[in-house]
Amino acid sequence: MSGESAQVLILSDSHSWSGLHFLKDLERMPDQIWHAGDIGKLEVTDKLAEIAPLRAVYGNIDDAEIRRCFPEYDFFKYQGLRILMTHIGGKTGSYNRRVNELIKKYRPNIFICGQSHICKVERDRKNNLLYINPGAIGIQGFHKFRTCILLKISEGKPSALRVLEYPRNMTPG
Repeated sequence: MSGESAQVLILSDSHSWSGLHFLKDLERMPDQIWHAGDIGKLEVTDKLAEIAPLRAVYGNIDDAEIRRCFPEYDFFKYQGLRILMTHIGGKTGSYNRRVNELIKKYRPNIFICGQSHICKVERDRKNNLLYINPGAIGIQGFHKFRTCILLKISEGKPSALRVLEYPRNMTPG
């Protein structure tokens, strides 16, 4: 892995909103995109998959069609890291029972979830993992800002993390 680096765009809670104008703020396009649920419409994931390889899980608002296309949770390895992603996970220190079981089973380096619409990144020392909730990129919900995360992975480790933040009512110009 020496010398290799990858850039991953992590987002959640698009709630059918498929605007991608925020991509203009990236210095380069991501190598992968990970969506942590509440997709809303397959048009969202179709557009994202045109940009980079996509991994996604369904969320509680997603219908049967989306649930046929994406799993409830996804455990995968990427750039030497073990990643666990689901929509409803809870917060550091108070994960739901299903997530606690998945963390114990897979021992991820990074745990990604959505649902709260609150962007939060925190080291979970008890489970020795990096907790990432990218907040909500869509325009529906109580959040005041739309957020997503750009994660750089170098030599098998998270090396830089950047939060992209936009006003909730911002529309493409």
